[in-house]
Amino acid sequence: MRRFSTVFQFELRNYVKNKSFVISTILIALIIGVVMFVPNVIDMSDTLGTSIEQTKEEDKEDAEDEEEEKSRYGLLDSNGYFADRSLLESYYEDVEFVNYSDEKSMKEDLEKEKIEAGYVVEDDSHFRYLVWNNHMFGGDATVFQQVMTVLHKQIYCQEKNLDFQEISANYDAPVEYEQEVLGKDASDNYWYSYALVIVIFMIIVMYCVMIATSVASEKSNRAIEVLVTSIDSKYLLFGKVLSGAVAAFLQVGIILATALVCYQINRDAWGGALDSVLNIPTNVLWAFAMFGIGGFLFYAFLYGALGALVSKTEDVNKSTGSMQMIVMLVYFVVLFQLDNVDGILIKVCSFLPISSYSAMFVRIAMGNVEVWEIAVSFAILVISTIGVGCLAAKIYRMGTLRYGNPISIKNALKNLKND
Repeated sequence: MRRFSTVFQFELRNYVKNKSFVISTILIALIIGVVMFVPNVIDMSDTLGTSIEQTKEEDKEDAEDEEEEKSRYGLLDSNGYFADRSLLESYYEDVEFVNYSDEKSMKEDLEKEKIEAGYVVEDDSHFRYLVWNNHMFGGDATVFQQVMTVLHKQIYCQEKNLDFQEISANYDAPVEYEQEVLGKDASDNYWYSYALVIVIFMIIVMYCVMIATSVASEKSNRAIEVLVTSIDSKYLLFGKVLSGAVAAFLQVGIILATALVCYQINRDAWGGALDSVLNIPTNVLWAFAMFGIGGFLFYAFLYGALGALVSKTEDVNKSTGSMQMIVMLVYFVVLFQLDNVDGILIKVCSFLPISSYSAMFVRIAMGNVEVWEIAVSFAILVISTIGVGCLAAKIYRMGTLRYGNPISIKNALKNLKND
């Protein structure tokens, strides 16, 4: 254990004393901290919400601009249904309707772009919508359809001597409801879950590659020959991986803690605008830490073993390419399942060691998960990580003492089986 401690401390000091590590950590944390205090120094009402006076003034300016840029639609109403324009104006506030007596002149104006669209009213339940070029998101015909629906009801009531206002008030009366969330509100938890999935993905991709590169560089300068003959290989690999985990989560922890603490201090100044990302419940943070560390160690051991199989640091990316694909696949699967966290796919992923590091804390944040599920998932992750660590240590010892051509995973496992 003393030798492991020596390796661990040595590797951790290399991370902590690295100037780029220290400078990047301090710089990013400082920038985030400063940004969190910005609303106390600079008026950000335009971004976070304007005052009442500003809102009124802006609404007035918008109204003036809209009046200057009113759309022009053509209307051919031979039956005179829209002699009173009040119904049209209630649906089309910013549209000027141009009357036409014949369809030919309307089509000519459409071609010359004098009007944007035209409506030919056949009767109270049928009309034709004319456009020169149909836009992908054009929805004016749907609005006019609603107008014609109301018109048809009015004419029917007149013919049957019914009170249209009374019928509309009761038949089309809005039904009000109040939503009471008894469990978790996925809409509130979506964005910080999304952000944390990205964070753990970046930690694994960035730091695991660093571990693999570190192993490969020691092999390339042949310093490993002395190390593996004096210290057990599992101490070397475990020391490298655990020191890398501590350094990674130390850096991310400082940055994340700075963001969370500074935001809580300035939450009122922000008006709660970043609650969906930075107002993270404690249980979710604990789940993120537990499963995030476990998942990182699981992949870090694999990356360390892959780094030992190459002869040059330039070959690290080739060796770890397949592992990168697995990490990215898990990343996209979890992100695409955020709107279905109680689905069978993400439930399966929450028990697999290759994906539980992100899938399980997402279920904790947004879905329904039992305590026994969390315990079983974490136990599987821990046992798998220890098993992978022991296997990686053997590959590490075998790989670091072989030089020349890179060793394939298949041959490495075959050699371990024969030993």
